Amino acid sequence: MQIKPILLTSMVLSTMAFSSYVHAKPGKQYSPLSVSVSRIATGTAAVGEQGNELQRDQWMFDLKTGMPLNKQWMIAAKLGYDNLDYDWTSTSIASQQTWDKIERYRASVSLSYRPDEHWMFMLAPKIQYAASDNASLSNAQSYGAFLSAMYRFGSGNMIGFGVGYLNDIDEVRTVPFIAVNWQITEKLKLGNPFSAGFSGPAGLELSYAMNPDWDFGVGTSKRTNRFLIADDEETAEIDEWVSFARVGWKVNSSFSVNGYAGYFFNGELELNPQNSKEEIENQGALALDLTYKF
Repeated sequence: MQIKPILLTSMVLSTMAFSSYVHAKPGKQYSPLSVSVSRIATGTAAVGEQGNELQRDQWMFDLKTGMPLNKQWMIAAKLGYDNLDYDWTSTSIASQQTWDKIERYRASVSLSYRPDEHWMFMLAPKIQYAASDNASLSNAQSYGAFLSAMYRFGSGNMIGFGVGYLNDIDEVRTVPFIAVNWQITEKLKLGNPFSAGFSGPAGLELSYAMNPDWDFGVGTSKRTNRFLIADDEETAEIDEWVSFARVGWKVNSSFSVNGYAGYFFNGELELNPQNSKEEIENQGALALDLTYKF
């Protein structure tokens, strides 16, 4: 599960940063560093048909930085730490011991190239460690890379396509995605609420800017989270869809707040190597994100 309130994909952000750099006025300062803290809480949901229930809470911490190297090249980096609490009503599920906590460490670097005013290409290697309190983080490594291309129209609207290759814990998969930043009207915009990564594609969000300080959005995306629950290559994977409504407040030029009301549906928990699959009941969720740009 991950309702991470990143308003655009890394690719869109890189393109916007390029534009700011290329068209910047003399003396304008470029701020490359931002930090964000997010809190997510879900409702209680039944898991499987044996009477087990699960409630999830999550803290997420992110540090991002990036800078243009020149008018064609840009480099960016991101570090993240997540702490996920799992509150079960039973000590086992499908003959597997349940877990109380997941720790996840994330890191990525991206290199973007813009050959002209329309096209941009990006390569972004990523690495992640995700394990429960019953397993060792050293055995829970995932790594991969995302390759993408984006086209910027004369109007400033952008659309792109990409694919990620992920060597996740005991599983290899690919993640195709669409990146979009499309200004439909002066106030209405279609964009990506998430970054494409181990948790899935970027999703879509339709947002409305009431004024420069307040905006509202609705969106949806598929989310996948895989982690190690025991050291003998025993893994758990939660695969689900999430729809949400968002309220965003730009407090000032540096500080922004986003609040979310979400709904998780079509959820499934897969346990391996026993290949056991349990349905997760639909449930509501609330999230709050605080972001500060230096």
